[in-house]
Amino acid sequence: MSEPGFSIARGKPAASDGAGSANARDDASPALPLGLEDAVTPRLRAGRNQPAPRVAATENIGADTTGADNPGGLPPLPPVPAQEDLPLRPEVVEPGRALALADFSPPAVSAGERLLRLAYKLGVPAGALQPFRKRARPRLTATVANPLPGDAAAGKALRAGHFLVHGMKTAIADTAFSGPHLPPPFERMVHGFGWLADLETSGPRQQCAGLAERILGMWLNANPGPATGPAWDVGHTGHRLLGWLIHAPLLLSGNDKVFRSRMLHTMAETARWLDRHVTRADDKLAEVVGWSAIVAAGLLMAEGRPRRLFGEAGLIRALGDLVGDDGGVLSRSPLGQIEAIAVLVRLKACYAAVRRDPPQQIDTILSLLVPPLLAMLHGDGALGSWQGAGAVGADQIAALIKASGVRTRPLRDARQWGYQRVGAGKSVLLLDAAPPPIARHARDGCASTLAFEFSHGAERLIVNCGGAAFAGGLIPLRLAQGLRATAAHSTLTIDDFNSTAVLINGKLGSGVSEVEVDRRTLQTDGSYAASGPGQATRIEASHNGYVSRYGLLHQRILILRDDGTELRGEDLLVPQAKKGKRGTIGVALRFHLGPHIELAQGQDGLGVTLALPDGGLWQFRSGRDAVTIEDSLWADGQGRPVGTRQLVITAKIPRSGESFSWLLKKMR
Repeated sequence: MSEPGFSIARGKPAASDGAGSANARDDASPALPLGLEDAVTPRLRAGRNQPAPRVAATENIGADTTGADNPGGLPPLPPVPAQEDLPLRPEVVEPGRALALADFSPPAVSAGERLLRLAYKLGVPAGALQPFRKRARPRLTATVANPLPGDAAAGKALRAGHFLVHGMKTAIADTAFSGPHLPPPFERMVHGFGWLADLETSGPRQQCAGLAERILGMWLNANPGPATGPAWDVGHTGHRLLGWLIHAPLLLSGNDKVFRSRMLHTMAETARWLDRHVTRADDKLAEVVGWSAIVAAGLLMAEGRPRRLFGEAGLIRALGDLVGDDGGVLSRSPLGQIEAIAVLVRLKACYAAVRRDPPQQIDTILSLLVPPLLAMLHGDGALGSWQGAGAVGADQIAALIKASGVRTRPLRDARQWGYQRVGAGKSVLLLDAAPPPIARHARDGCASTLAFEFSHGAERLIVNCGGAAFAGGLIPLRLAQGLRATAAHSTLTIDDFNSTAVLINGKLGSGVSEVEVDRRTLQTDGSYAASGPGQATRIEASHNGYVSRYGLLHQRILILRDDGTELRGEDLLVPQAKKGKRGTIGVALRFHLGPHIELAQGQDGLGVTLALPDGGLWQFRSGRDAVTIEDSLWADGQGRPVGTRQLVITAKIPRSGESFSWLLKKMR
């Protein structure tokens, strides 16, 4: 399995002078002390286990709940136990991680099949490998049952003469089927033929087949053969061939024999093109899609055995390079995770169509892919807004998981993929605790390190804007770069600079290269839990994205009660040089709010009351600086922009560092 280009380690000690550290008053609930989690994960750096560092105690956050020097009014937090005082216990490997030890070498085959695979890889045509057999015309040998239904609304729009992509309609007659003239979402839909599933879902086959053939004919006329441009991107071509094979009854059920023959020859030509170009994909996910299409063609087209053997070997290798040890794709994108699962589910349906079992590695990789995706879901069952994704709907996610056949629980601590999940009562906390993806893996990479999302039940309180991957639909392309910026996420920024550079060409530049994480389970008496449930979960993480420019390390501490009613946070800027720098810098903490939340500002300016659509009442409280309310934007699961607001704490602080504390508490 390939290792990602970053290391994640346990948290460093952070010096905090306690200046201005405060949270909101809560007479009914005692303060939550700091302690260790039940399964302490050893420090990881460059793939080697090292002793975990001693974690410094957090200073008092509000020593006096009523004093004038403590505007936030929070009770104090006891110190953290020193690392050397903790008992040792063996590392616990979660089931999903144990599966990562599987060998992703090509499937075991006989000597004759190895010879066939090698000959096909060297370019010997399938007909030459069976010289005494009459060469067959291009034909399909089986019909595939589509495992993933499409969007019925998009299908109805097609029947009305429009492509519907992320909320935007474009007339089919006005669509440019060749050349680089389409926004990225339409490009993927048109050239990848993702609309086939939508059309098939919208009505009986006899009502949809004619339209499918007309659109296909328009595309074939505009793209008569392999060429350069988006239509022959490896990922688009792989999706296109896989879609053609799975939805062949929709495309080939007409009475036009000439068109049917042309289509079958086009399928065969596309498969041959992929054989030669699949390794030239822009990223590993596109390569996996290309290999999956090659395997599907080998399964479903005549004389496909050598191609299947060749494709299976390439697919297994590509899957090993795509996924990290804990099952997360190296792009760190939930949309990429969904795409990888969907492609393998569709490929397994092709195996089922010919009554053949897929290689064991495909089932293994599916078992790895599902738990990290489940970890990114909120209480409403929909996706969080990470690495350009929007809040993909619960129904779509549930259908995908059901089709995968994997039954498992969310992965709460995906260290390598880089996300932390805490489920507490009805609340869910998600934290980005890793550097952004490296350039060769990222598609819509975002500078979101140490951003978090928080939901209670079906309501989202704190979100990220999301939607960069949907830009080109209702979200304008010109907003894509802004939606990938640090300010579009619920975290801290310095002087409006991104923690990782977001370049104009869509790539990510320098910035965060290392994130250190420490997760602990807390008890109210100040002790740590060696086993069993605690009273709260404490996550401490830091990143070095601002060290080169400002000499400051951003450290974030989040403490969530186990009943889910209180989230306490502290953001610290810790100087890394021996001598502090002079001057001041501007700092902004942003908390983007979920949709349809009504706000009421407190009289002292330090607090804001949040009234949720479900009738719940929460209070946000700043420990030292005033909270302002500004406009924001949030992308829903259909890629539509929804106007929301954000809570912003701004301050001018010395370059020697500072700390900011805050509290989000359920009042009703």
